[in-house]
Amino acid sequence: MEIFLVATPGLEEPLAQEARALGFDAVIQPGGVTFTGGWPAVWRANLEVRGATRVLVRIGSFRAMHPAQLDKRAHRFPWADFLRPDIPVRVEATSRKSRIYHAGAITQRIEAALRDTLGATIAEDAPVTIKVRIEDDLCTISLDTSGESLHRRGYKQAVAKAPMRETMAAMFLRQCGFDGSEPVLDPMCGSGTFVIEAAEIAAGLKPGRARNFAFQHLVSFDPAAWDALRSAGPAATPGSVRFRGSDRDAGAIRMSRDNAERAGLVDWTEFQSTAIADLQRPDGPPGLVIINPPYGARIGNKGPLFGLHAAMGEVLRARFKGWRVGIVTSDPQLARATGLPFKDPGPYVAHGGLKVRLFQTDPL
Repeated sequence: MEIFLVATPGLEEPLAQEARALGFDAVIQPGGVTFTGGWPAVWRANLEVRGATRVLVRIGSFRAMHPAQLDKRAHRFPWADFLRPDIPVRVEATSRKSRIYHAGAITQRIEAALRDTLGATIAEDAPVTIKVRIEDDLCTISLDTSGESLHRRGYKQAVAKAPMRETMAAMFLRQCGFDGSEPVLDPMCGSGTFVIEAAEIAAGLKPGRARNFAFQHLVSFDPAAWDALRSAGPAATPGSVRFRGSDRDAGAIRMSRDNAERAGLVDWTEFQSTAIADLQRPDGPPGLVIINPPYGARIGNKGPLFGLHAAMGEVLRARFKGWRVGIVTSDPQLARATGLPFKDPGPYVAHGGLKVRLFQTDPL
C-alpha cells in the first residue's frame, strides 16, 4: 500500500530523513512523505515517527467523470476489506480540477455507498475517517489511520499559551543535529515540549506508546502483533540529568514537571524557575540550547522583546561557550537582536497562523 506521512508545511525534509532512518523508503511529496508497506508498517509509523502529524493509507482509486459514475464505483469498492460494519465512520471530501467539483455531493455519494454495501453508521465523531480526493477526475480513497493528530503523545495535559507542537519540536531538534547523545537546555521551556521530546529521543521511548490510534478499529488490526510491536525495545536507563528547562513563570515549571512525570521522564529531566539573566551553564559537556521565545505577533509593542532577545544573546555568548543555539522565531529582527552568529535560517514553517523559521549557530 502507499502510506503517506502528513508533514507540518516546511518540515517535509527532516520528516523524510527521520522516516528513512527508521527504515522506510521515504520520498518527499507535496504536503508530506510517501513510502510503501503493509499494515505493520502503518502501525510502526504511527508508533515511532516523531515528525508526522498523521499517517494516511491509500486504499484505492478509480476514475469518476460524473456523479452517477462516482455512485456506481463507490458501491463496487471493497469497503469490507478495510472497514468493520460495527465501527462508525466519517467522510471528508475535496475536489480539484475535476468535473465533479462539489465536495458535499462527493461526501453524500460515498456515505450512501458505505451505508448500502457495508451497513456502516456515519457519525461526525466517528473513530475512523475516510478521506476522498478527486483530482483531474481521479478519485483516491485514503484512510486516516492515526485518529487524533500525532502531536498528541498522550502525556501532555497541561500546555502553555503558544505551545510548540511535539511533532514540530522533534523536527527542529533533528534540524539542529540532535541525536540524543548531548545535553539540551530550553531557558523558556513553557510546558516543556523541547526538553521532554529530547529526553524521549535519548531514552529510546516511542512517541506513540501512550495513546490509541484509528487503525485499531480496522479489519486488518492484529492486537497481539500490535502489543509485541509496542513493547519491543527496552528504553535506556538514565545517567546524570542532561535535559533541562527553565522559565521565569513558576506555573510553566509546574506544568513541565507534571508533563515529564506523565511521560515517565522524571529521572531524565530537570525544571526550575529561573529568569534569563540568572541562567547558568550546566556542569558537564556542551550541548544544545533550543528556544521558542515570544515573537510579539499578538502583542502590539515589540520593544520589550528586543531587550529580552538582546539580554538572552548576551547571557548565551558569555556563559555557553562551546554550546550550539537554535531559536525558532517569526521575526528575523528579533533573532538578529541576540547578536548571535546565526547561519542562514531554515525554511518557513507554518505554526499557529504564523510562518516561523529555525535560526541556529555553530558551537559558540
